[in-house]
Amino acid sequence: MLFAESFADDQTPASDRLVLPYDVRRKSRQRVTLLSGEELGYVLPSGTVLKQGDRLLTGNGLVIEVEAAPEVLLEVRTGDSLLLGRAAYHLGNRHVPVQLGKRFLRFQPDHVLAEMLVGLGCTVDEVEAPFDPEGGAYGTHGAHGHARTHGYRPLPGADVAEPHHPGHGPHRSPARIHEFK
Repeated sequence: MLFAESFADDQTPASDRLVLPYDVRRKSRQRVTLLSGEELGYVLPSGTVLKQGDRLLTGNGLVIEVEAAPEVLLEVRTGDSLLLGRAAYHLGNRHVPVQLGKRFLRFQPDHVLAEMLVGLGCTVDEVEAPFDPEGGAYGTHGAHGHARTHGYRPLPGADVAEPHHPGHGPHRSPARIHEFK
């Protein structure tokens, strides 16, 4: 059995593929079967979600490419970009994993959410497709080599003492209860 606990560079050629649905790719430790039929065990940092195109590096140097398996999803469409934005807002507000595409949103089947979106004026249809939802603004996806280098940069001359990490660390201002009288 092969074993992996790290990622290879995105450009490294793969010697085998691992095709899994989203709910299985959310598990950071498991035993799976590759397309070749060989077994692979992997242990990744807690919270890691395998994404389409990720490459796992085995202990003996083999590279395994991750592929999102087709699965039944609900697809939201509308010709109105503002309405599609509203649909994305309402799904995100409910912490639903959502895949964003050009002129569509996809999420796992949920009849209550589908009815809500139809009520907003969207078209919702069942489709079979690979599901590769967004990781979220503070997701851990960048932790294994996918981080973008074009992050926040303050304006020239701005007085910035430390980077901002929402909700964490000593940068938070002390409560000023007396100001809320």
